[in-house]
Amino acid sequence: MIDISLEWDDDLNVGSNGDLALTSGADATNQRVYRRLLTNPGDYLWQLDYGGGLARFVGTPAKPADIESVVRTQLALESAVAASPAPQVSASLIDAANGYVVANITYFDVSSGSSVQLNVGSG
Repeated sequence: MIDISLEWDDDLNVGSNGDLALTSGADATNQRVYRRLLTNPGDYLWQLDYGGGLARFVGTPAKPADIESVVRTQLALESAVAASPAPQVSASLIDAANGYVVANITYFDVSSGSSVQLNVGSG
């Protein structure tokens, strides 16, 4: 599937022809996973139960097991992520004083069949 290229912490990307840049394959899947994990439930008007809302963990006592649970649940709902083999998720407390947690995620992209690794931090 082809999507408009949009990095989570950025604006729409412009292609070499001056039009909106497009993305597909593993890059599009990465964008979809980030969007799903970082979107707060209730913020997507067309599907109010969409999103993991990982931002809600910022500023709260670090609970890596809770973060892992949210990530696993959301990955299971994402059609671009293969169910088998199951995604691997591990969240680790990196900086206890500041409550900084990093989730290491490995999943298989349905469109390319390749393994993808993502690191998502919260603190």
